[in-house]
Amino acid sequence: MDFIYDDNNSYYYDNATIQEESVVQHQSKCLKEIPCLILLVVSVVICLLGFCGNALVIWISGFKMRKTVNTTWYLSLAISDFVFCVFLPFTITDMAMEEWIFGRFMCKFASSVMFLNMFSSIFLLVIISVDRCVSVMFPVWSQNHRTVRKASIVVVIAWVLAIALSLPSMIFRDIGNHMGRTFCYNKYNSDQHSHITVAFSRFLAGFIAPFIIIIICYSVIILKLRTNRMTKSSKPFKVMTALVAAFFLCWLPYHVFILLELYHQFDSDTYILNIGLKVGTSIAAANSFLNPVLYVFMGNDFKQKFKSSVLSKMENAMADEGRTISRYLSRSSSMDHRASTHI
Repeated sequence: MDFIYDDNNSYYYDNATIQEESVVQHQSKCLKEIPCLILLVVSVVICLLGFCGNALVIWISGFKMRKTVNTTWYLSLAISDFVFCVFLPFTITDMAMEEWIFGRFMCKFASSVMFLNMFSSIFLLVIISVDRCVSVMFPVWSQNHRTVRKASIVVVIAWVLAIALSLPSMIFRDIGNHMGRTFCYNKYNSDQHSHITVAFSRFLAGFIAPFIIIIICYSVIILKLRTNRMTKSSKPFKVMTALVAAFFLCWLPYHVFILLELYHQFDSDTYILNIGLKVGTSIAAANSFLNPVLYVFMGNDFKQKFKSSVLSKMENAMADEGRTISRYLSRSSSMDHRASTHI
């Protein structure tokens, strides 16, 4: 019987193929197969690094630093990645055993957490991009109106929207038995319209639309910096650029294979697609531990990162860069003024 590897390291079958009775006692072969074993080890490493790294970011940005707009953004990002890593062991167990043992509720909930992480992360990256754009275009207005309270409200709105877009996993995810194996799978309608709708809505809302908004924001920022003679300095945007690049590079393979799945779900040869979805899901999960690494190594003190402690590097990376932008703009304005005086 044909199967397709799907969201959150689980299999799904056409509804007609799901059997309610266990027929044969299943034995996992994952630990005996090199590709599956490699993916399993990678997932464990991602889980451990992501859990520890994001916990450290939450501790520093939430308890050790002065609360600013930027720390509000990065704290929310870290919480999103941390929650994802907390639920990643469910996926790892499912991968190792090749069977879902946690029941129907966790089948729905654990899968929803993956998409909650995806949507909340990209929405926050969009918010940060817009925030940077506004800070560069209207520095005085931004300084007067950019408050922690408003930032917190925006974060709450982003999380509510992310939760709403994650609901399809709660609706369509279900468990079924076949040949002695219990699977957590997507129980779409037989006409597959629901499958297509969910896949494309995730692709558009969680990838294409945010990508367009971020590109527009960065184009405006680059033009403004060029006008103010600041093209040689990339400090105010290094962390943000790295976070955005990491997100899109990690999630692009997943979305590509999910879309390919829509047009190959009835093919008899699905081996390459299955492998691609497994690898794409693992790469997407890697984004959850990359963010803390970028906080450390892409901070404003990049040249002295080997001379300072990990805590100071992370604090510097997440520090409010609005002051840096304003300083650069002021410096540029001063240079222009001196030039006109000499003329």
